[in-house]
Amino acid sequence: MQQLPQERAMELLDFALFLQQLAQRSESGELVYATDNITAYDCMLASEEVLARDWNTPEEDKAWTNL
Repeated sequence: MQQLPQERAMELLDFALFLQQLAQRSESGELVYATDNITAYDCMLASEEVLARDWNTPEEDKAWTNL
């Protein structure tokens, strides 16, 4: 992780925190999935790369230049 650029290291940290929230162990040691704690921000992070394929194009840039 220390060899990653700072931006990538922060993404990795965000992902690790997301995983920590998603799966936590109860007091008995059983794995508990805390899907009700997933926020819109978590969903945005998870979908960012996929959506970027469609949105980060010259055609999209041109369509949004006047806004």
